[in-house]
Amino acid sequence: MHPGTIGVIIGGLGGLAGGIIGTCCSIRNTDSPRERAFMIKASVIGWIAILVFVGLMFVLPTPYRYYLWIPYGILLPLAIITGNRKQQRLRQEESQDKSTQTTQNSVPDG
Repeated sequence: MHPGTIGVIIGGLGGLAGGIIGTCCSIRNTDSPRERAFMIKASVIGWIAILVFVGLMFVLPTPYRYYLWIPYGILLPLAIITGNRKQQRLRQEESQDKSTQTTQNSVPDG
């Protein structure tokens, strides 16, 4: 087997393994059921988008496949920023809900 082919296979498997590990850690490190549901949804959307991108890289002819990097390079950072903001907002809402419940439970009925 050609050394370049071996490198592509090992690199692809390494990237796939890193993506799977990162996805599992992101889901495992959530604090609430709402945050976990959001992270699962975001992960599924991310995996689908990346698989479509990679599939199009194999299918499209040479000059057009390189144009895919333009929307990918713009949309990926925007998706990351938007997802991080949404996750942070969910964490803040959950912490406010917990502090409200703690305050309500500690007030004596009178």
